[in-house]
Amino acid sequence: MTVEHFARRFRGCTIGALVLVCSWSSLAFAQGDHGHGAGSARQELRPEQKAKAGALIDAVREATDRFQSSAAAEAEGYGLQFGCVSGSDAGAMGLHFVNFPLVLDGELDVTRPEIVLYEPLPNGTLQITGADYLVLADAWHAKHADSPQLMGQLFHLFESPNRFGLPPFYTLHVWAWKENLNGAFVNWNPDVTCNAFNPDR
Repeated sequence: MTVEHFARRFRGCTIGALVLVCSWSSLAFAQGDHGHGAGSARQELRPEQKAKAGALIDAVREATDRFQSSAAAEAEGYGLQFGCVSGSDAGAMGLHFVNFPLVLDGELDVTRPEIVLYEPLPNGTLQITGADYLVLADAWHAKHADSPQLMGQLFHLFESPNRFGLPPFYTLHVWAWKENLNGAFVNWNPDVTCNAFNPDR
């Protein structure tokens, strides 16, 4: 999808939304890596951390269970962006179905993820793997003094300038539907692959 096509599709959005959307679209297709950082070594969690992590994973599963089919996500305003995102040596993130009004509202709600993640399978179907919660830093700090967290899990901050050309933003991946051996909240999943992705399908 070209930037021009993307802009036409979202002509009804605010100017700020178009700048955000076009920056994401053009830069994401120009790079193999998503720019969300390198893979992380697996860290052992304390019992209270495990309990909090498990509660968040359960909450994300409950919030996204209705999106087992990507068609259900599309029916609620999510759309595929960036193609299939794979890393050079850290696995992949897979397919990002983004809900731009949720990205731009400056809020975080575990029941309303900004992005739903899928993995393309060899049989041509998509399998849900998790969700990505994302908020622009300026929008967040206009209403909140502290950095964002979701049920005790802190977000990753990406400063500006960044490879997206975006203002600073916070993001949190939650691998609720496909285990990540490096941890449920790291950006890349070594067991996710884009090998079956067909952009023309």
